Amino acid sequence: MILHEIETAGRTQMERLQLERLQHVASVVYEKVPFYREQFERRGIKPKDIKSLSDLKMLPLTIKKDLRDHYPFGLFAVEREEMVRVHASSGTSGKPTVVGYTQNDIDMWGGIVARAISMAGGKPGDVLHNAYGYGLFTGGLGLHYGSEKLGMITVPVSGGNMSRQITLLEDFKPSIICGTPSYVLNLAESMEAQGKDPASLSVKYGIFGAEPWSDSMRKTLERKMDIKACDIYGLSEVIGPGVAMECHEARDGLHIAEDHFLVEVINPDTLETLPEGEVGELVFTSLTKEAFPIIRYRTGDIASIQHGTCSCGRTTVKMSRVKGRVDDMLIIRGVNVFPSEMEHFLLQISELAPHYQVHLKKKGALDLVELQVEVTDECFNGVSNDLHHDRLSELERKVKSLMKDRCYVSMDVKVRAPREIPRSEGKAIRIVDFRGEAILQ
Repeated sequence: MILHEIETAGRTQMERLQLERLQHVASVVYEKVPFYREQFERRGIKPKDIKSLSDLKMLPLTIKKDLRDHYPFGLFAVEREEMVRVHASSGTSGKPTVVGYTQNDIDMWGGIVARAISMAGGKPGDVLHNAYGYGLFTGGLGLHYGSEKLGMITVPVSGGNMSRQITLLEDFKPSIICGTPSYVLNLAESMEAQGKDPASLSVKYGIFGAEPWSDSMRKTLERKMDIKACDIYGLSEVIGPGVAMECHEARDGLHIAEDHFLVEVINPDTLETLPEGEVGELVFTSLTKEAFPIIRYRTGDIASIQHGTCSCGRTTVKMSRVKGRVDDMLIIRGVNVFPSEMEHFLLQISELAPHYQVHLKKKGALDLVELQVEVTDECFNGVSNDLHHDRLSELERKVKSLMKDRCYVSMDVKVRAPREIPRSEGKAIRIVDFRGEAILQ
């Protein structure tokens, strides 16, 4: 186990470093980013007014719309000549959010991710199988540079081409696999469909992220592949993967690289800062980025934070695993529910495969919710056709009752045959909104 000195720092030492870096980054954005200068002046504050970390609350919140309003390079703090790379979000709604990096940013990011991979069990000389997508998405290149920085043998396989993935896993014998949990689950199931046992692979640790996933999904992945599954967190607006990482020893929260990122949790409705342990929206301030420093960025991710010393020896603040996103939260007849909460309970039903989708539809003025689940291959083995329909109806009633008892919502349920729900080549699509289509009668 590699422990960096800063990861075991005392609270006083860490907060002194954070304050110095916060004061510096506030001065940079005030001087070099017109958007932030305007926001500071509108509040009647200047960088010199920041005397303590509690003064962070004086600074403006930044939202995704601000990035899109200044597309593509309006929030950068350096000239183009100092840039070496840009990344961008997928831009599924409106323009993509564009972020930039200097060479120092790239080097720093690599070091941050190297620390994260080390937390998950990575060691110099071992092989890392990187199944995150490469390109404008930060996941693939973020893990790639961190793996190389740590001294690992990095396999940049990216996503897709399942047969190639399996061949490389068998032949190159990696100790770590990286990817979205839904994609790696798909990979394990593909091996099983070929009559192969994914637990026979050399992989010992999994680094999974880029989508919310439940503890039940973790147990499924660990059982199928005989690994320790660790959660990684990051987003391109803050830097990319590596903002926080679970250690493989505890796996009960993600250590934030708080020498580089200052975290808050706010009430997404009132914008008030919440105390430690309360669940709210994560807000991050970058402390060391040159090209694209960001102040109090509202991530949309729902979690909590907790201080203390971990069993791994690290003292850095932990964030809980992401419960969901503010914009993914479903309000079903007045009840708030996240897809990851539904997943947790669905995976406790042995007849169901770990794949599901929530379909949103409309009937007149009413919103309808249909939960689509999928049975396992074993579910109807040896069951006669006469009993097949009765078994499906019984399973639908079971799922409906579970959702009502545990998630406090009533919804329609449709049970589908094995492999009928679309598989992921990247992030899983859990919510499908048909409400913009023709109204059901």
